[in-house]
This record gives sequence, structure tokens and C-alpha cells, in this order.
Amino acid sequence: MPRLNPLFEQSKSWRSGPRRTARKLMGFVSNAAEAAQRIRNWLKTRLQETGRQEYILGLSGGIDSALAAYMAVDAVGAEGLYCVLLPYRTSSPESLSDAEHVVRDLGVQSRVVDISAMADAFESQAEELSPVRRGNLCARLRMITLFDQSHSKGLVLGTSNKTETLLGYGTLFGDAAWSLNPLGDLYKTDVRLLSKYYGVPQAIQDKIPSADLWKGQTDEGELGHSYAEIDALLVKMVDEKKSRAEILADGTDPKLVDRVVSLMRGSAFKRQPAPIAWLSPPFSASHVEDPRW
Repeated sequence: MPRLNPLFEQSKSWRSGPRRTARKLMGFVSNAAEAAQRIRNWLKTRLQETGRQEYILGLSGGIDSALAAYMAVDAVGAEGLYCVLLPYRTSSPESLSDAEHVVRDLGVQSRVVDISAMADAFESQAEELSPVRRGNLCARLRMITLFDQSHSKGLVLGTSNKTETLLGYGTLFGDAAWSLNPLGDLYKTDVRLLSKYYGVPQAIQDKIPSADLWKGQTDEGELGHSYAEIDALLVKMVDEKKSRAEILADGTDPKLVDRVVSLMRGSAFKRQPAPIAWLSPPFSASHVEDPRW
């Protein structure tokens, strides 16, 4: 496994931490304070550029959305974040209580929207759904709700990390949809260490990763390997550009390599814009979108 560089400085809190330019080494964040500052500036600038008033965040009680909440408040203040808690009837009670803990800790506005009735209405018009299809439905209903809440004044924050995106471990037009995503270039390993840096509640840091799609569901159980193992491999494959032969030569489990490659290839379409049948050269309006035009 690649050696992680020191990630965070414990001498100062995130609210008064050093202001330096972030850099990444070996694929992982090399300093949490630097990474936090870069994301802080990015979030603040993006909101200002769009003229919107706040960020909208679906707060699940998991580590990814919790980190996104702390990052948003760091960037735009508690008044610039509106959290929506979106339980389904089979959701773990701990998920809701952990999300409420984050809301209290940050002092942000929030509301709870139970999506059970929405899911029931859909399912009444469809054949019986499998657990996976119902989980995907709930993910999409949550994102519909978030974008509705963002109408005219907000931007929806994404919470999918780099590991999930590379593996395709997300629902298209569900949790894999957003206006912008502060976690998109952070591996799960980075998310965990930045969560420690920001002081995300320890109970959330320690909980087993789960999309809470059905009782007993866990991310690593579905993936078949731990995030630590997967991240170490992804760094070699994606960031260091090592060949399969080089990766296997250093003792990496061939089954892990095959599993990750299969997931990446099978989900490639999720990481690409939907194809268009171009009749002319692809258009760009970036020059008009530039405020200097």
C-alpha cells in the first residue's frame, strides 16, 4: 500500500487553520489544511459566480455528506447551507440521529422529508421492486427533492467521493447527480482523514460505511473488499498509471484487481457525458458564460 504523507496539522482547528495552496502526492491528499483551503475557496467562489444564495445538501448521517456539510459551512458560513434529511421507512434510526447531530453542531437550517410516501406512490404503479431497484428509486427521489428545494436560490452539493465515482458505486440521476461536488477528487481514505481534521462527530467517523438502502447493507460488503484495499489499488492504477503486470508483481491480490477493473469498465458510461448525435462540431458557449464577455 502506498505510504500516506502526513495529512493534517493538529496544532490549529479548521476554523483558524493555515492558508496555503493544496497539493496531492501519490494520489492521496498530502496535507488536510491545504486541501481544506483549496476546497473552501472553490466553494465560496462557485456560489458567488452563480449569484445563488446557499448550498443545498442531502444529509444522510454518513461520513461523506457530513464532511460536505462541514466544508460548506467553512466556506460560506452556517447561513449558506440548508440541509435536508431524507429518511425512508427502512432507514436506520441512527442515520437520522447522526444527521441531526451534524445539524446541531454546525447550527444550520434543516428540514426532514420522509420519502416513504413518494416511493410507495411510484411502486403502486410498477411491478414489485427488488431491493436494488427500490434503493435506486430512493436515491433518485432524494435527488428530485434536493433539486426542487434548490429552485432559484440554491446549488445542490454532491457527496460522491473519488473511489465511488471510479467504481461506479452510485445511482445515476440519484446520489451521482449534483450541481457541484467538493468530494469528487477525494478518495475514501482522504474523506476519512479530512473528517478527522474538520472534527466530524466521532460516531460518524467510526460507523461502517453504508448507503442504508436496505437492512444490513454495507458498501464494503457489496464491493467485496475494504475501501483501504481498493484505494491503494486505485492510486496505483489511476494516479501512478501502473500496468496490471506491475501491480500484480508487488503482491496485490489478483481477485481484487479483477473486481476493480470489472467495476470500472462496467460503469464507464456513468463518468462520461451522455452521447449526442452531433451534426456539426460540438458547440461551446463558454465565451458567453465568461463574465468578461
